[in-house]
Amino acid sequence: MARIESFEELEIWKEARELSKFVRELSQKEPFSKDFRFSSQINSAAGSIMDNIAEGFERDGNREFINFLFIAKGSNGEVRSQSYRAIDSKFISMQEFEILLKKTESLKRKIFNLITTLRNSGTKGYK
Repeated sequence: MARIESFEELEIWKEARELSKFVRELSQKEPFSKDFRFSSQINSAAGSIMDNIAEGFERDGNREFINFLFIAKGSNGEVRSQSYRAIDSKFISMQEFEILLKKTESLKRKIFNLITTLRNSGTKGYK
């Protein structure tokens, strides 16, 4: 298996970036864009997923990386929950809602799998 040198190479970071872009597109449409607080909150949560994956990777230790992956997983859950609020408020279509659920479910599974892999690797890192 090739060594990953940057967080940009991680598939979960790429997926989190795509989710963040999709959430941004959805939240810029009316009437979603008129609810500034909710729009900001869901965008912040979506961005937090990719940012925590990146920050954890850059910490150079599995223990800290795992902690940041759990934070990313939590933010992913927040986006998933907010997706229900968005559909209930009629800010997004059923098709958009289903895409959000599919993307968040995929990310949740992949983040958990990476956590499991890191825990079982035997490498603890510097901290």
